Amino acid sequence: MDFMEAYSDRCSAVGRAAREGNAKRLRKLIKQGYSVDVPDNRGWMAIHEAAFHNTSECLKLLICAAPSDNYIRSKTFEGTCPLHLSASRGNLECVAVLLESGADPNELTNDATTPLFLAVENGHAVVINLLLQHGANINGSHCWSEWNSLHQAAFQRYPEILKLLLDKGADKESVDDFGITPLFVAAQYGKLECLRILISYGANFNCQAKDRATPLFIAAQEGNDECVELLLSKGADPNLYCNEEEWQLPIHAAAQMGHSNILCLLIPVTDGLCGSAESKVSPVYSAVYGGHEDCLELLLKEGYSPDAQACPIFACRSPMSLAFQKGTGLILILLKYGITLLETDLGLCLRDGRFSLFQRFLKQGCKLPGREHMAEFTKDAVIAEGQYKDWLPSLLLAGFNPVYLLTESWVCSVKSDAHHFLLEFTNWKRLPWDVEQILSDPKGTATSVTHSHFGCIPPLSHLCRLEIRSLLTSDHLRSDQFIRQLPLPACLQDFLLYSDVLRRYAVSESQLRLGEVHEEDMPTRLSGSEDTGRRENVEPMQSHQSA
Repeated sequence: MDFMEAYSDRCSAVGRAAREGNAKRLRKLIKQGYSVDVPDNRGWMAIHEAAFHNTSECLKLLICAAPSDNYIRSKTFEGTCPLHLSASRGNLECVAVLLESGADPNELTNDATTPLFLAVENGHAVVINLLLQHGANINGSHCWSEWNSLHQAAFQRYPEILKLLLDKGADKESVDDFGITPLFVAAQYGKLECLRILISYGANFNCQAKDRATPLFIAAQEGNDECVELLLSKGADPNLYCNEEEWQLPIHAAAQMGHSNILCLLIPVTDGLCGSAESKVSPVYSAVYGGHEDCLELLLKEGYSPDAQACPIFACRSPMSLAFQKGTGLILILLKYGITLLETDLGLCLRDGRFSLFQRFLKQGCKLPGREHMAEFTKDAVIAEGQYKDWLPSLLLAGFNPVYLLTESWVCSVKSDAHHFLLEFTNWKRLPWDVEQILSDPKGTATSVTHSHFGCIPPLSHLCRLEIRSLLTSDHLRSDQFIRQLPLPACLQDFLLYSDVLRRYAVSESQLRLGEVHEEDMPTRLSGSEDTGRRENVEPMQSHQSA
């Protein structure tokens, strides 16, 4: 609240005269015995009014009439003395009067702010010079975080004041409680001219804050491309790791925050080892996590592999598993640049209900789930069981072994149609013993009722179909065209493609055909999914913020 605005009439008569610069009235009030040290509701006395409003003649009168030597150091409720007020307002005459009368140039407010800092903050170069001449501590703090005048000059983009302070001996490597130097501040806030000045005065452009962030890292994170360009031209190290785990570089910051122009500057000078070394993290992950398609494509185009190393920081096996949380465009870019699809990626499609993508993965050679991943895949398959026609036919026609899915969790969870459809791709009279035990369990399952033909011996035609398909590789089975090119009558080709079974279960051609993948085909990732992407409580980017 602005107390002066709300209670402008609560000022004492002496204070009002000082505020208005009415020296004649002030002199008369003092002669009449009016007190000069009566505070208002802000703790302001007449001397504060005179210092703030630059009424130097009134200020002299008040100092002469001071009831004690401490009057010149009187503080408001905020701990502000007259010199603070004059310095912040650039009231040169009043500053001179106060300093000559013994005011302390290093007096601190309640938040440890000095008059010099206030003069710097408000760009009053002449007042700064005067304060320094009277012994102001050039490295005096701003607040308890130890941000000082040089930090503030860089932050406010006052190049002339910055030069003045440096010429007067300001410590160019001074740090606040976070280990931030003035050069770091200039890089963080894009103060190019101040950054250039600090570099010219020899400030360390490879300094690191307490969290190990560098000026180059923070400039890349904040999108200050001109600062990045200047720092690189002067020799800033783009391969200086910026966190304790030693995986995060400026290139990661640029990729995650979507600064493609800065990424173009950093890619040629960054050691590509970060994109493949086991203990590091590829910037591909950062681009995917930030959801920036342009940055992802730029990295892949410039040689970073979509098959990045597993990433414990993001708790995911590959960039694809992270892309599932971020958007279809990212997935399509990874596919475009030839990412090696993992068995687990098919499970991600089922978990998220992305069936067009599931079919596309199959067509692009994704390895079919094997026994080692069946526990995880079965969980995802059970989730998608209600829409089995959109994915299970494609999976089975691609050569997936249906016996792998005949586990207790599948049999006990799915409805009969999905279960019966799966059995159509087996020799249901020659199932493994453990599978027969599961199917015969009277605890029943939702699948205990079977089609009548499952009680019979499979016809020879079906057994032949199974045998012929077993001789073909999954790569051949993925393509309908391969079977269509076999020297067989069309009716036999249809039989090998299970056309009779598909008709029986009303599976349409559209449910088997690889369609275009659109955003509307991509439902939001289901909650509760495990180990497929970055954990919600992990913050990969240690974004640096000054005090």
